[in-house]
This record gives sequence, C-alpha cells and structure tokens, in this order.
Amino acid sequence: MLTLISLPAFDDNYIWVWHDGRHAVAVDPGAPEPLIDFLEANRLALTAILITHHHRDHTGGNTPLRQRYGCAVHAPAHPLIPAVTHTVRGGDSVDIAELGLHFDVLATPGHTLDHVSYVGHGHLFCGDTVFGCGCGKLSEGDAAMMASSLDAILSLPDATRVCCAHEYTLSNIDFAKTLDGDNPALLERERTDRALRAQGRPTLPSTLALEKATNPFLRFHDPAMAAFAARYLNRNHPTPAEVFGAVRAARDAWHG
Repeated sequence: MLTLISLPAFDDNYIWVWHDGRHAVAVDPGAPEPLIDFLEANRLALTAILITHHHRDHTGGNTPLRQRYGCAVHAPAHPLIPAVTHTVRGGDSVDIAELGLHFDVLATPGHTLDHVSYVGHGHLFCGDTVFGCGCGKLSEGDAAMMASSLDAILSLPDATRVCCAHEYTLSNIDFAKTLDGDNPALLERERTDRALRAQGRPTLPSTLALEKATNPFLRFHDPAMAAFAARYLNRNHPTPAEVFGAVRAARDAWHG
C-alpha cells in the first residue's frame, strides 16, 4: 500500500513523498530537515529523489539527503542542481523498483528552460509549471514555450492528480476571479479551498479536471479567455499562446 503526503517546507513549498512503510521517494526536497524528520519518525529509507528544475527551493536538500541515505537523484541536466546521479529529459522514464513506481518524464519548460514534470500512477508532479488555479512565472522561457508545456499537461487524463510544489491556491483564485468571477466551478473551488486552509490542510493535490474548469492559465483555448486576451492586447483573434501570454501578463501586473 502506497501513501502520498505533502510535507510543508519554507513558507509555502511542498515536498511530495510517496512511501510504502519501508521505502520512500521525494519530489523537490528544497529543505532537508522536514523530510529527514518525517523519514526518521516513520523509519523510512529514502530510495530516490525526483527534481523538476534547478531553483534552490527545490534542490537544496539533494546533497545532505544523498550523503545520509545514499539515494538516487533524478534531475534535468543543469549545473546548479547538486548531487545528481541520473539526468533526465522529456521522453525518458524513471523506475523505482523498491516501490514499484514508474514515471514518464515530460519536458515542461517555461518557468525555467530545464523544467521537467513526472507522470505516473495517476499523478502529475509538476513543480512550478502548474499551481492550484495558477502557473509559474516565466523566469526563463516565453509564453509560447509555456503554452506548449501546458498543452502536454492538458493531454493527460482528467482524473490525474496534480501535485504542485507551492501552496499558492487562494491567491491564484483571487486573481482568477478578476477574469472569470462568474464561473460557478471557480466559486465552488474558492469555498472548498478556503475551508481547507482554515483547517490548516493543503489545497493540493487537485485534479486536472478541476484545473481545466477553474485555472485561467490552462484555459487559453477557451473563448472566454480569448475574449479577455483580445481586450487586454487590443487585438482580435489572438493565438492560444497569445491568450496564455495575456493572462500571465495580467497576473504579473496584478496586486491583489
């Protein structure tokens, strides 16, 4: 029996941990301490780490965790990612025999150029590409690149569990309401997710179906978002990538 948990780290990061009571795999352990505490309390051996991109709040635990547990570290090739034992890129796969896990690697550049996501067993570990009702900033890529990455994610089954690396959902909902405030699915998500946070519980994982219904960054093929982008850009018939770019630009300029 496999158990998936989200460990809070820093102010708003999540370290995702899948374990079977003996072995564990962790995704983006930017801070080693919360993960070590969890592993030791539950007498788990860390078998592998999966890294989505090179930002320090995702990779900071690699070296101490590998030194302590001798675990494999799967990551995209980037000089700022330490302690890597296996480099991955889109089209690769990762097998973790101890847990019977198989992940396909998706190239999802946009937030960074090296960003990858891991898909397996009905779950998507997407780092900073998708957030609850949001998406990552374009730190290195451009709108067309990110839209292409999001299209790859949109092709996954609707039931896919979306495991994001940050708890940004409520702020993202506040922004989404400025574009899509009459969306009943968004308003229901707000009620649900505010209640979860009031109880100290995470809003994640969500599902891809929920993100498709409520997340404006994934709705760049939707006529309502296209109409917003046309107004924002003062140009008729924007392309899907331009629609995404307009939503991202509006979010970057928003001070909610």
